[in-house]
Amino acid sequence: MRIAELLKSTAYNTEVVVKGWVRTKRGNKNVAFIALNDGSCVANIQIVVDLQKIAEDQLKSVTTGACIAVTGTLVESLGAGQGVEVQATSIEVYGTADPETYPLQKKGHSLEFLRDIAYLRPRTNTFGAVLRIRHAMAYAIHKFFNDKGFYYFHTPLITASDCEGAGAMFQVTTMDMNNLPKGEDGAIDYSQDFFGKPCSLTVSGQLEGELGALSLGQIYTFGPTFRAENSNTPRHLAEFWMIEPEMAFYELEDNMNLAEEFLKYLIRYALENCREDLEFMNKMWDKELIERLNFVLENDFVRLDYTEGIRILQESGRKFEFPCHWGADLQSEHERYLVEEHFKRPVILINYPKEIKAFYMKQNEDGKTVRAMDVLFPKIGEIIGGSEREADYGKLRARIEELQIPEKDMWWYLDTRRWGSAPHSGFGLGFERLLLFVTGMGNIRDVIPFPRTPKNAEF
Repeated sequence: MRIAELLKSTAYNTEVVVKGWVRTKRGNKNVAFIALNDGSCVANIQIVVDLQKIAEDQLKSVTTGACIAVTGTLVESLGAGQGVEVQATSIEVYGTADPETYPLQKKGHSLEFLRDIAYLRPRTNTFGAVLRIRHAMAYAIHKFFNDKGFYYFHTPLITASDCEGAGAMFQVTTMDMNNLPKGEDGAIDYSQDFFGKPCSLTVSGQLEGELGALSLGQIYTFGPTFRAENSNTPRHLAEFWMIEPEMAFYELEDNMNLAEEFLKYLIRYALENCREDLEFMNKMWDKELIERLNFVLENDFVRLDYTEGIRILQESGRKFEFPCHWGADLQSEHERYLVEEHFKRPVILINYPKEIKAFYMKQNEDGKTVRAMDVLFPKIGEIIGGSEREADYGKLRARIEELQIPEKDMWWYLDTRRWGSAPHSGFGLGFERLLLFVTGMGNIRDVIPFPRTPKNAEF
């Protein structure tokens, strides 16, 4: 039985077997107390060892980090803060941990130190809690969409198109880097590569997701994406996970409603199913965490036009680090001001200037703006980005030509507007960005098991 179940059990005076890793061992000449954890919850179970029954020299290898199996009797605990404990009758050591070399000792460790030993950090209370919440959120995402009749759609990880037009992509090749084949003009001859053309790891599954929406009606993707941006910040990863729903017959208003419903569902799920871990994170890392989660649940999201948002920021009297003017992309400080100080509610900002948004967004009648939407949260700023997609073949083609995107890469995407085009919308939610908000952690490297960042691809 796992420790999470044992701690809730009232089957006193029954024999149990519990297995896990030793967090601490203390005691005196008569009795030893072992705190054991198996990763099923943040709490440890106390193992009481009567040294009259189990010789002290048998416990020499039971040190912090050791993996053991304990057979004993589950009894009601008299100690404060715990309901049950196990009185050991025998202990088997599966794996020892030399206290001189084992990096995780009882003392507290910095998050920076733990990143250097990311292969061990799930054994700590903090990262155990984060990873259990991560699992719960992944499950909740699938449950939400499944219950609403969406289909889970697998888009390719290897692609020949750049969804965002950013160019910051990881190349995929089987060619010998020390002996690249070249044509007469000196350019690399990609016809000899595995796919016969330049290919990269995907930055988004959106474009292919739209194909699914325009046939299955409503789909979602949930998988890894890759950005080769040399960005060493607490908000960026080179490899992260994205959730991207795409829906036929959804206009901008429908898209906004779904995004709000989706985020509230996930936060409610976390509060109902990860309470112990959230309370631990609230206590140890972010004293306002649970209050902030409830804040999102309790408030309707404001719908705010970009132009109006700019006016509010300019008239705020606040001196921002980054200038704020119509046509500028909002920075986190602007987004947080609107949410935390002006409206005191989450905000969905809509109708951005087309120059600062992607080519595939539906153009408004004014010829200047597009039907984009960004969901802005407290502390974090933008958490969701999306739009109604351009469904008109002529307008989409003109925009692709205007931005000089090669049509040879986009012909299949344009074809969806030639044959049976339909109004459709979608959005993207960075999974790790969501987890930053739900866990209260301050660095995105601490909400994914093995972070990939510039000059860092360990483990």
